[in-house]
Amino acid sequence: MPVTVKSEKQIALMREAGHRLALVHEALQKEIRPGISTLEIDRLGEEMIRDMGCVPNFKNYNGYPASICVSVNDEVVHGIPSRHRILKEGDIVSLDAGLIYKGWHSDAARTWGVGEISKEAQRLIDVTRESFFRGIRFAREGCHLHEISAAVQDYVEGSGFAVVRDLVGHGIGTHLHEDPEIPNFRTRGRGIRLTAGMTLAIEPMVTAGTWQVSCLDDDWTIVTDDGSLSAHYENTILITDGECEILSLR
Repeated sequence: MPVTVKSEKQIALMREAGHRLALVHEALQKEIRPGISTLEIDRLGEEMIRDMGCVPNFKNYNGYPASICVSVNDEVVHGIPSRHRILKEGDIVSLDAGLIYKGWHSDAARTWGVGEISKEAQRLIDVTRESFFRGIRFAREGCHLHEISAAVQDYVEGSGFAVVRDLVGHGIGTHLHEDPEIPNFRTRGRGIRLTAGMTLAIEPMVTAGTWQVSCLDDDWTIVTDDGSLSAHYENTILITDGECEILSLR
């Protein structure tokens, strides 16, 4: 699939999809507390997405059974919500969510602490978020895609953490996952030249230990091989001729 450049009308629809997803994340953040189940978080998120007249794009995507990926502690991504998984004080939890508005997708992830968390866990969350912003300094027309990748890795590893290599960001539009793939680590070659109108999902996934990960028997949940904590931060962005526009923030 070629990398698509969106028209002004299409960008307006993606901007609205992103805005609505930002509202969902804001609402879910307020629900994060000890004692809530990951299934309840999923229920609240799906209900809000549908009340907005949108469709949760993760639901049944390649068989994924929920609307919100809820990943706790050493779970990197794709955690399946369960009534038996109860958040407790000191956990960290990553929420990855997306929705479809009038045929156009948005995708964003956040990691939050549950109650009081350790200083190291908070630093992991902060570095993961900041690595996104370091990366998107290069998300502008005329730059090359893998300049984003290198900036993410350099900041993460310079902070003493590791970037997951098995999972990458992606283009986004009328499909949740479009070309190009967007690594969070250095690769050979510079990658494609960025053009105004491209829409991308940039999503650093960072661990406190090894970058190596495995998939659990549920065929979805990705966990760190050494049991170390992991954090995830993602936004849908628009390439412009200047600084990129983040579509999934208020």
